[in-house]
Amino acid sequence: MDGLKMSLCPSCIHCPEVAIEGDEVRIGEAGNLAVLTKEEWNVLVDLIQSGQLSKV
Repeated sequence: MDGLKMSLCPSCIHCPEVAIEGDEVRIGEAGNLAVLTKEEWNVLVDLIQSGQLSKV
């Protein structure tokens, strides 16, 4: 999955993106960026898929 980039809002180019590169997953943009390891990202995905995290 390396090199994968997707916008959090696919209908425009101005919204933050999720980028998976190397051992990092970056969410956001310059000045407002969260950087997760792939392991941390997988925990986040597991929490969402299990229903422990949901829409707010």
